[in-house]
Amino acid sequence: MHSNLRSPERQLIELQMEHADLDALIDQATESGEAQDELRLRRFKKRRLALRDQIVRLQLLLDPKEPA
Repeated sequence: MHSNLRSPERQLIELQMEHADLDALIDQATESGEAQDELRLRRFKKRRLALRDQIVRLQLLLDPKEPA
């Protein structure tokens, strides 16, 4: 059962959820128009990009392209 908890499929789902959470946080901060902490917002965006890269790598691992 332990191997299921850290399977690539499970990791992919967790990363997608975290990415969606960051999207919501960034959207909320942007829409509120408040003088947000710019550094914090940049960190959120940087983390979101890193998550996107990890998601793409896992998707390629789980569903590799077939050779032409």
